[in-house]
Amino acid sequence: MELLDDDIVPEHAHEIKAEAREFAREHIEPNAQEYFQSGEYPEEILEAGREANLVAQDIPEEWGGRGLDLAQLLAMTEEFYRADAGIALTLQLASFGCEITYEHGTDEQCEEYIRPVAEGEQRSGLAVSEPETGSDLAGMQTTAEKDGDEYVINGEKYWIGNGVEADWITLYARTGDDEDNRYGNHSMFIVPTDTDGYEAEHIPEKMAMRASKQAHIEFDDCRVPAENVIGSEGDGFMLLADFFNHGRVAVAGHGLGIAAAAIEEAWEFTHDREEFGKTISDFQSVQHGLADMLLEFESARTLVWRARKKVAAEDNAGYWAAMAKTKATETAVDVAEQGMQFHGGRSVLDERRIARVYRDARIPVIYEGANEIQRNLIYGQAE
Repeated sequence: MELLDDDIVPEHAHEIKAEAREFAREHIEPNAQEYFQSGEYPEEILEAGREANLVAQDIPEEWGGRGLDLAQLLAMTEEFYRADAGIALTLQLASFGCEITYEHGTDEQCEEYIRPVAEGEQRSGLAVSEPETGSDLAGMQTTAEKDGDEYVINGEKYWIGNGVEADWITLYARTGDDEDNRYGNHSMFIVPTDTDGYEAEHIPEKMAMRASKQAHIEFDDCRVPAENVIGSEGDGFMLLADFFNHGRVAVAGHGLGIAAAAIEEAWEFTHDREEFGKTISDFQSVQHGLADMLLEFESARTLVWRARKKVAAEDNAGYWAAMAKTKATETAVDVAEQGMQFHGGRSVLDERRIARVYRDARIPVIYEGANEIQRNLIYGQAE
């Protein structure tokens, strides 16, 4: 059974998909369980990904990357997340937030910050969420106050990928307080993590995606030069909204990869396991359950790849990105749960891939905007 075939993938993305599949089989799959149980950061796999030119390669060629487009990124994402979501997330977070700078920043910013990430010398991060504010972008309270030719940053960020490991982060912070212009009160900043007043620590261990590390960051009079603003002051909300449209298509790919892994495990187990003198797959109720898993998966994958085309063309991008993210991630949850049920008591053993997949499936329905928020976007932007 080949769930992630090339038929639906544009021809120009076939090569990168094949590269990603080979890398996943050689480097991710064999190490997935070990890193899940240890909770260690997969530094060696990240370095292998850099050497294979599969990390940070959405960065344009002029700044050292391969200039991969959304179709190529989605094709790669499916393969990585089928192999293991935690390691895959670490590989993708190595350049998280870079798109905002190379799309809207200056050449000087790209040369100083983007090129080293593309060349594997640095890694980045994106700091948006806060301890008391998750999906309300207009409600974030971390402040950046202008003081001469600098901005002084104070506040907290939470659930920040690479908050500890990154060399620099893209920060979303409040620079205004205009109640009549709620969406013009935030700006984006480049903040080197060795700046005085930047303190980060890992969040205590998670139940899933344990090979990926998130942090709690505190800013205490953290000063950055005004030249570190990305775009213009007040542009933050709109820059981030555009970034998330692409990001949510990628997260839909997370869901597809996880769902594919769950179906593969369920299919193999039900066709090998015997009960009452026959394999489990001989029972009609199991056959119907597997059929439902395939129906949901194929429906989700078709929607995601259609959404990819719409978002790339900027055709009602927010609507399609929200649709794709919601459907694919919830499909992953549903098929992983059914896979657990088919595995019976064995499903709860840590050594079982289905147990890891089931835990991992619970995470993408939350990040990049919880799916409840996505439904608001879908309804609000429906035409």
